[in-house]
Amino acid sequence: MSLLDPLLQTRSIQLDFFRGVALMVIFINHMPDNPWFWYTPSRFGLSDAAEVFVFLSGFASALAYGRCFERSGLWLGFVRILHRCVQIYSAHLASFVLLALVCVIGNRWVPEMDDIQRLNIAYFFDATQQALYDLFTLTYVPKYFDILPMYLVMMVWLPIFWALSRVHVALALGSSAGLYWASFYYGWELTSDPVSGRPWYFNPFNWQWMFFTGYAVGAGWLRINARRWLTAICIGLVLVSIPLGHEPTYSHVLFWAELRAKLEPWLDKSHLGLLRWLHLLALAYLMHQLCNWRPQWLMGAWPRAIVTMGQQSLPIFLCSMVLSYAAGIWLDRLGRDAWLEVALVNLSGLGLMLLAGQVMVWLDAKPWKHSPVSRSAAYDYSHDSDHFVGHYRWGSQAIPLPLLIGLATLPALCISQRPVTGDISSDLVMQVPNAEPLQSVEAISPDTETDKVIDSQQQI
Repeated sequence: MSLLDPLLQTRSIQLDFFRGVALMVIFINHMPDNPWFWYTPSRFGLSDAAEVFVFLSGFASALAYGRCFERSGLWLGFVRILHRCVQIYSAHLASFVLLALVCVIGNRWVPEMDDIQRLNIAYFFDATQQALYDLFTLTYVPKYFDILPMYLVMMVWLPIFWALSRVHVALALGSSAGLYWASFYYGWELTSDPVSGRPWYFNPFNWQWMFFTGYAVGAGWLRINARRWLTAICIGLVLVSIPLGHEPTYSHVLFWAELRAKLEPWLDKSHLGLLRWLHLLALAYLMHQLCNWRPQWLMGAWPRAIVTMGQQSLPIFLCSMVLSYAAGIWLDRLGRDAWLEVALVNLSGLGLMLLAGQVMVWLDAKPWKHSPVSRSAAYDYSHDSDHFVGHYRWGSQAIPLPLLIGLATLPALCISQRPVTGDISSDLVMQVPNAEPLQSVEAISPDTETDKVIDSQQQI
C-alpha cells in the first residue's frame, strides 16, 4: 500500500488534524515560562512542532498549489502564490503589532515584568522610525516572529521548484538539496537584527529542504510502501531520540550526554540538522500507519474540532501567537507554582483556539446568505407611497441587542471634554518679570476685494 494514496484522495483529514495539533503545541511552547512546555512532544524527541508545521505546509502546498499549476499553468499559479504571500506578509505584520500592544498592556498590568524586554522588541520602541522600515523589509525579524517570514520565502520559491519539476522531479529535489548544502558551505544567512547582526533563527536556505520534502511527499513523487522492516527502523529511531531529546536524561546520564554532544551539529534547529529531518519523517510515517490502522478515531468530536482548526492554519497561528503571550502575562499575574492556575490558563487558551476555528468555519460558510430566519414579514404600506412600516419578527433575534447597544454607545467613551471656560485663577497666570503692562489695542483691517467677494458668497 502506498503511503500517500489515501491522503491524495481528499483534502486529508490526517493532514489537517496534525497541523491542528502542531498549532496547539506551538501555543504551549511559546508561552513564556510555561510549565507545560516540559511535557510537550518536543521535549521527548529530536524534532518539534516547527518541523511538523513546515513539513505539513509543504504537503498542503502540493495539494493546493501543485494542482493549481497543473490546471491553470505557471502564470496564474504564480498569481495565486502572490496572493497567498500577501496574506502571509500581512499576518506577520499584524502579529507583530498585536504582540507589541500585548506587551504594552502587560507592562501596565504587571509592572514588575518588562514584557518588551522579554520579547526582545525594545529596538522597535527605541528607534521606531528605522525599526518600522526594517520590519516591513524583513530585515528586522525578532525570534518570536520568525516562522511566517521563513514560510513566506518558501512560497516565493515554490513556482521555481515546480517549474524545475516539469523538467524532471529529480532536478527539483536535487536543486533543493543543493541549496541546503550550499547554505552550510558558504554560510548563507539573512539578517534579522540590524543592531546585533543576528541572523534569522530559521534559516530559509536550510528549512526549504523540509518544506519541499513535504511537497514531494504530498505530490506523490516520493512513494514509500508500508514495510515491517521500515516500521521497525522508524520505531527504533523514535525510541532512541527520547533520551537524546529529554533534557533531564541527557543532563544526568553520561552516556546520553556524550552522545548528544557528538551529534549536536546534526541537531541544530536554526539550520535544520539532518537528524531532526529524519526524526520528523519517521514520526510522519508511524503516525500515518497508526491512522490507517484505526481511521475511525479521527471521526470523534474532539479530533474533528482539531481538524477544523488545522484547516484554518494561518489565522489560527496568528491567534495562537497572541494568545500564547497574553497567557504568559496572565501567568505572571497568577503565578506558576499552583498547577490549577497553570492548567486553567493553558486550557483556556486552547479552548479559545478551538472556538476560533469553529467561528472561522462558520464565517467562511457566509451564514448571512443562508439564514434560517424567516424574511416573510408583512409590510403595511402607509398612504404615503414613499414610506412604509415594517413588522419585524423579533423572537430570538433580540438576544444580541444588549451587545449591539453596548457597541453603539462605545464611541461615547471617547468623547473629549470641552476645555475649561470659567474664570482663570491667578495661580495659572504666568508672571513675566520687568514687563510693561499690556494695553488693549483695537486692530482694524481694511476690507479687501477678496473679503467682499467671500462675504457676498456667504450671504448667498
